[in-house]
Amino acid sequence: MPPLPIIAIDGPSAGGKGTIAKGIARVLNFAHLETGLLYRWVGKAWLERRDNSDDLETAAVIAQELADRFDLMLLNDPALRSNEVAEAASVISAHPPVRKALLELQRDFAVNPPGAAWGAILDGRDIGSVVCPDAPIKLFVTASPEIRAERRTKELQNLGLAATYEQVLAEVAARDERDRTRATAPLQTTAGSVEIDTSNLSAQESIDVALGIIRRTRLLPDE
Repeated sequence: MPPLPIIAIDGPSAGGKGTIAKGIARVLNFAHLETGLLYRWVGKAWLERRDNSDDLETAAVIAQELADRFDLMLLNDPALRSNEVAEAASVISAHPPVRKALLELQRDFAVNPPGAAWGAILDGRDIGSVVCPDAPIKLFVTASPEIRAERRTKELQNLGLAATYEQVLAEVAARDERDRTRATAPLQTTAGSVEIDTSNLSAQESIDVALGIIRRTRLLPDE
């Protein structure tokens, strides 16, 4: 049996990669893994169990525990969407042992998607560069920092969480800097990636642009 197809989507926070990944997954009947939620799950547990803010070894232990007993349902916790957890995830994701513990989990999901999925779609920050470098389709989804901060502020407010645009914009800038400059698996475009700027696109328009790119690869038949 030939290997199942894999789509790798990378990009910064609130750029629209999750929206695009979910939309494509529905159309293609692909299994979808929002890999950032793995780091958020570890980050949330780390906030609860750490001795102090420098205690990254606890994060590594938690990441290995998640890898050993992973269930996709664990990522449905609404608390993973909080800004505090997002910031914790950004910190612990720069720790190499954390990334190593979660790497094989992501690769296994890619080649063995659950259920009757026809393939797998993973979105994150190092999917095309590290997790699935041989994926036949790679997308890099982004938007301006201002647009991303606006989207993130609305998301947090819709969850009933306190957030101001100015605060979120500063956090977006700080997180972008961490993601771009970390020594292990920095956020970057990779050879073969197609960039989609969603700054002036609606959610459906963004999905349609991505599907057009996929159709041109012949992974998805023309309508």
